[in-house]
Amino acid sequence: MTEMPLLERCNARYMSKPNARPTLRTAKLNLMAMAIGAIFLYIPLFLVLYILTEHFLHKIRNLPPTPFPSIPILGHLHLLKKPIYRSLYNISHRYGPVVFLRLGYRSILIVSSPSIAEECLTKNDIVFANRPRLLISKCFGYNNTNLVWSSYGDHWRNLRRICTVEILSTHRLHMLSIVRLEEVRSLIQRLLKCENQLVNMKHEFFDLTFNLMLRMIVGKRFYGDDVDDVDEAKLFRELQAESTRLSGKSNIGDFIPLIKWLGFGSTLEKDMMNCQNRRDTLMQSLIEQHRRRRMTEIDDSFRDGRKKTMIEVLLELQESEPEQYNDETIRALMLLMLVAGTETSGSIMEWALSLLLNHPTILKKAQTEIDHQVGHERSIDESDMAHLPYLRGIINETLRMYPPAPLLVPHESSEDCSVGGYHIPRGTVLYINIWAIQNDPKIWAHPRKFDPDRFNGHESENYRFNLMPFGLGRRGCPGEGLGLRMIGLVLGSLIQCFEWERPSEQLVDMTEGIAITMPKAQHLHAKCRPRPIIVNLLSQTKSSPRPSTIV
Repeated sequence: MTEMPLLERCNARYMSKPNARPTLRTAKLNLMAMAIGAIFLYIPLFLVLYILTEHFLHKIRNLPPTPFPSIPILGHLHLLKKPIYRSLYNISHRYGPVVFLRLGYRSILIVSSPSIAEECLTKNDIVFANRPRLLISKCFGYNNTNLVWSSYGDHWRNLRRICTVEILSTHRLHMLSIVRLEEVRSLIQRLLKCENQLVNMKHEFFDLTFNLMLRMIVGKRFYGDDVDDVDEAKLFRELQAESTRLSGKSNIGDFIPLIKWLGFGSTLEKDMMNCQNRRDTLMQSLIEQHRRRRMTEIDDSFRDGRKKTMIEVLLELQESEPEQYNDETIRALMLLMLVAGTETSGSIMEWALSLLLNHPTILKKAQTEIDHQVGHERSIDESDMAHLPYLRGIINETLRMYPPAPLLVPHESSEDCSVGGYHIPRGTVLYINIWAIQNDPKIWAHPRKFDPDRFNGHESENYRFNLMPFGLGRRGCPGEGLGLRMIGLVLGSLIQCFEWERPSEQLVDMTEGIAITMPKAQHLHAKCRPRPIIVNLLSQTKSSPRPSTIV
């Protein structure tokens, strides 16, 4: 006779007795309770063993200091609060200038020291020349193939060459200086109509920078009252607002793939791709307009290089090198310049004017310098910046205190390397916290004090890795020259032409907003009165031709 299993024998035994079923049910419940109790006992034990093992292996591998503990799956995500650059500054203040974090599955290196940043961007420049793959780089960066998000290699080198040689060279920027001057004069005329009225300077700077860049790229104005194509301008403004809104949304799926696999975040990706496709369609339409014009243009005077738009330059190059200058490359460069050259520059102008309104003595000193160097017979020009060291100091000090990209664009290591004596594994994402470096009291005396005189006799280049609002190394921003020209011309013109006042006796609110860049939390509102010099400048404006456009 085959021996019955123990559970079946117990079952038969208890079932043969009266009222046995409740007793068996009780036994099963007890077994379940014991199992659940064991689970709750071993899960904490497992977590403790996991955390201790990770901490032990971290030290064995000679990785940089890291906050303890690192939670499974989440890592150190629970430590981050907005604004991220301040949160990372607090972590670095506790653990040192080189910190290693686990954000989900990603290894993150946080650098908040100029010497360590220099090591990353010089000795290990090529190692950290790659970019991480993120949702924003996939959707808005042409699947990590545009200039900002492309990995280091031949494709990136070609894009960088196109930007620095064909688009943003000193020669090309000089040829389009008249466009920038016309847009600044247009801003001055608008402000004259608002004498002693409260003006939203955030909106004014936003419209100015976009119209300025649009005219340089496509020869059109899409903001303000005097737009060149109402329907086209409306569509562009809608898409720009939508892309800005979507770019500011955080995506946890970049760090925890499980979130993406479960379908969370798919709506954000779908919205981003839809927005990008519509932007792409609009950019292609603008390219086709220029292409048709080139085919039908009888008068070649616009091709003499003096007012050539970026699209015209690239379409000419496309004729000789169609593979290097295909339409997708042109569209990507157009969108990149519209993003990188507008909101950041406008934000810096708003911060700078806010600081000057809170420090009227510094504003008066800047006016005196401009009056002395430029005079009262003409308006300030980009070439005057070389003779205005105090104005340059104001711009440098603003960039120091409120850098437009406080964490720069992230880098990713392509191989194992050493940083600060620590081992850095391949695939580690590098964030350089330039806000922490540029506001470090060990580097800058009274870092939260607005003091342009700290740059007296020194250019920003002399500060190297202590001051790098545009980044440094091979992945530094190629538009630095254009950005500084725009900011200097606009800020200098506003100081030269107007007396400025705050809306009330209270200081301008300098609270920082929450975004990828560093906007002001509260838009700047200010009052302006024309200075006597404006009479001479108006006579110049009346004799100037209307800004040229491309239809």
